[in-house]
Amino acid sequence: MSRLLCLSRGLICTQCKYSVQKSEPVVCLLTSRGKLRDQLKRLISTSRRPVITPYNSRHPVFWLLGIGTGFVLALGLKYRESASERSECNVQKTLKVSKYTAAIETSRDLLQRIKVTLQDEVGAPGMVIGVSVDGSHVWCEGVGYADLENRVPCGPDTVMRIASISKPLTAAAVARLWEDGKIDLDAPVQKYVPEFPQKQFESEDVTITPRMLLSHLSGIRHYEKDAKKVREDKEKAKRLLKPPEKKEEKSSDENKEKPKAEDSSAKSKEAKGGQRRKKEFEQEEYYLKDNFENVIQALDLFKDDPLIFKPGSTFLYSTHAYTLLSAVVERAAGQRFLDHMMKMFRELGMLNTVPDENDPIIYNRSRFYHFNKKGRVVNCPYVDNSYKWAGGGFLSTVGDLLVFGNALLYSYQMAELKNTDGLLPGFLKPHTAKAIWAPVDKTEASWDRNGLYAQGWLVVEKQQKYGQCRSRRHYASHTGGAVGASSVLLVLASERKHTPPQGVVVTIITNMQSVGLNTTALKIAQEFDKARDEERASA
Repeated sequence: MSRLLCLSRGLICTQCKYSVQKSEPVVCLLTSRGKLRDQLKRLISTSRRPVITPYNSRHPVFWLLGIGTGFVLALGLKYRESASERSECNVQKTLKVSKYTAAIETSRDLLQRIKVTLQDEVGAPGMVIGVSVDGSHVWCEGVGYADLENRVPCGPDTVMRIASISKPLTAAAVARLWEDGKIDLDAPVQKYVPEFPQKQFESEDVTITPRMLLSHLSGIRHYEKDAKKVREDKEKAKRLLKPPEKKEEKSSDENKEKPKAEDSSAKSKEAKGGQRRKKEFEQEEYYLKDNFENVIQALDLFKDDPLIFKPGSTFLYSTHAYTLLSAVVERAAGQRFLDHMMKMFRELGMLNTVPDENDPIIYNRSRFYHFNKKGRVVNCPYVDNSYKWAGGGFLSTVGDLLVFGNALLYSYQMAELKNTDGLLPGFLKPHTAKAIWAPVDKTEASWDRNGLYAQGWLVVEKQQKYGQCRSRRHYASHTGGAVGASSVLLVLASERKHTPPQGVVVTIITNMQSVGLNTTALKIAQEFDKARDEERASA
């Protein structure tokens, strides 16, 4: 019997370590049984009761040993059952993940390249990645540290600033209110927020609408207050895209120098993008420490400043525009903006997404870092993000962001199904989701030149110009940058007409500012999309 129970360690399950660990108590009981028997013998032998026959003296011992053996057998069977159940669960999980093993390894390599590269250029003490395929979460992993000082590693539950991914969340709230008939996207914002003054541009009254706010066409400034400087930077960017004007040849020496200048400017084009992000963090408003009681009060930061461009004419990315949009949401919903957003998060199942407030204890919250002038990683200064809840003021996890991305993908793909019998409705109505991911004219986005800004998202449309050449897939994304944080959420929709959601959703969040993540997120999405297609082809 002892040999049989000892062998139970191997018999429970040979496919996982869990069974071996769980069978340890059985082994401990067996090893202690000899001691128990010796103690019982001593107890009986020293008893003052008279001994009548040899049989009577052995009977209590056998009786007690029988009970002990039965207990050990029952315990062994119990652990066998629980361990086998866990074993089956682990085996199923392993089989599920094994489909994407190659994609995960390739993606880890991509993340490591970022981390190695960024140690020299920007640095990312910690990051967390999450990937879902066709609505199922297939990979969530932390890299590096959420807290460098205390050596707390990043994990799937790490909570970080999501920065401007807050904008797609706000856009979803606006879309729901529009579906309920509570917001007119083409009405003047003063209909909802009379505290915002009537604006003029070049001495002419102009109208700003919620639709313009969603697509960054309102003309409201971003963090740079100098309107002249912003216009000059825009003009300079346009001139770079135009072909150079022909000039009279002055000398052959000058003509030889021109190609060199053009080559150097082409090589530094990518570096300038990173410098632009770093310069943005030099703006004072990034580091505000003042607390604003509500979104109406936060309008005081910019409501009296002149418009940079005429509304509807020029794309100008603006977090302040989304602060005004949050005031519209608050008035249309009839409740505080944060209360309305938290209600929406609960409905979505995003239970780890909260405002970036400093007072509450938020478990698994990361620390935030940046590089000082000497190139060393230091803690970020204290900031209060109450002035920009809608545009960059939320905390979240990769799991919650995957839930949000799949909710929108599900809603979007419902519009393409002819038969929706037996399917639950999407979080947004199909035509609403289509409108949110429809590119808007006159827009652009710095993080992906292939796309146009839609309503709270950048969207790249499907395109293939030539046969057997590059085929561009349709996807939507948004990046974010805040004090001590960078982020991306990317949704690569599948063209298969099956039960939604069909596609890959990738999100990466880091605790270091000025880290470009969109290109890496797209590569990772393509890897998992390829692995999914190969698995289906081999099935």
